[in-house]
Amino acid sequence: MNLNNFTFNTTSGIRFGNGTSKSCVSEISQKLGPNILFITDKDLMSLKLTEPTLIELNKLSSKVEVFQDVEADPSLKTLMNAIEIGKKNKITGVIGFGGGSSMDVAKLTSLILGSNENIEEAWGVSNAKGPRLPLILVPTTAGTGSEVTPISIITVGEEEKKGVSSPIILPDIAILDPELTVGLPAHTTAATGIDAMVHAIEGYASANKNNNPISKMIAVEALKLLGGSIEKAVFEGSNIEARGNMLLGAMLAGKSFANSPVAAVHALAYPIGGTFHVSHGLSNSLVLPYVLRFNSVDNKATKDYSDLAPFLFPDIDMSKGSQAICKEFIDRLENLSKKLGLPQKLREVNIPKEACKKMASDAMKQTRLLVNNPREVTENDALNIYEAAW
Repeated sequence: MNLNNFTFNTTSGIRFGNGTSKSCVSEISQKLGPNILFITDKDLMSLKLTEPTLIELNKLSSKVEVFQDVEADPSLKTLMNAIEIGKKNKITGVIGFGGGSSMDVAKLTSLILGSNENIEEAWGVSNAKGPRLPLILVPTTAGTGSEVTPISIITVGEEEKKGVSSPIILPDIAILDPELTVGLPAHTTAATGIDAMVHAIEGYASANKNNNPISKMIAVEALKLLGGSIEKAVFEGSNIEARGNMLLGAMLAGKSFANSPVAAVHALAYPIGGTFHVSHGLSNSLVLPYVLRFNSVDNKATKDYSDLAPFLFPDIDMSKGSQAICKEFIDRLENLSKKLGLPQKLREVNIPKEACKKMASDAMKQTRLLVNNPREVTENDALNIYEAAW
């Protein structure tokens, strides 16, 4: 193996197990200090998923301020509101409890409260200065892997998404509690599960110069866990072993792409989410087979995808050439999405065909991601991919 220099950063502490969101509360309290900002969303509050953690936290901390206004694809306004509440309450530490949106808001809230820097200067790669406040993340979906990634995505203006990417916003501790994911609806489980697979596939095949053996190794392990459990998690929602495997798989995929960044699947998914408010996981799922087919013209991408095939689909015939294996891998991914009951075409989520042109133009703004794609994507290529997916 040709070993180039690389860096690998990850969350310093991980706690995994049923009930850890309650049993780890004294550690959470010690880490976050007396005045805690608890960032979540209204759905989780109304489902009372947050209750066991909040009850225990309130016993141990002087003050727990709950911010529950996080929405899907959180806006800059929401982030600034959370920061304002944090300042007013002299917060000493932040916990993000929820899906990727709550965790993204928590990351940047802890950064700005800790450093008082200007968010406008933090956008982009390695521009955040820090320090941040103590930060703990508790995922309630098995998808984004945000609890182990140095990335936070916020919607600015009407449709555009901007990101902060910096190891400074990796949390101190990620708490993975499979019990929190048991109530996830089947369609959310499916979409977030495919999202995690995309992270592993794109992380493994990334053209980024920091693609490295550690990221590749854990992408493989992620796909084994995800591929072996996604159908059980979707169709037997209370199967706690499958839920645990999905949570671990999503976390490993997160570690992989946190260091070997994702590419064109994500770049083309963002305009679908930003303009049409389709969930991030489903946006990825809708363009995934079309982007992979586009990339598979590239010999290295073909080899990477065929190398991954048996980990996701153990019964695939590996005696065929890499091109045939790669083709079957992509076809099977498409069929898996169909089997899980996810929409297959952009038109099924009410996206008009004429929107493809603007989405192609918007996707070109995602240069941070497109540079990692195994094959260069022009605006015309993006348009062709969207039209194929329509």
